[in-house]
Amino acid sequence: MRAKKIKLKDRKKIAEPIPLERENLILFLIGLLVLIVGYIFLAQGPANSFWSLTVAPILLVIGYCVIIPISIIYRRRKPKIAGTQQQSQPAQS
Repeated sequence: MRAKKIKLKDRKKIAEPIPLERENLILFLIGLLVLIVGYIFLAQGPANSFWSLTVAPILLVIGYCVIIPISIIYRRRKPKIAGTQQQSQPAQS
């Protein structure tokens, strides 16, 4: 069996880099801060304390599963140019 050849147009879509902007970096740093705070709470007090068993895992899940992925995926919406959209109006008789 031969491997399926990828068309040139499809290759450009695959090789497109992820545009990381300032907002992405800020969200990523917030995610790292949440992770650090989560690990600090995890290391506090006895192993069966409220901070170690409840707050720390919640912060770590939010950091790893919510904030970090959002910081990678997030893109700012481009403003629409008013001249490019044409509105179809019915003909008046």
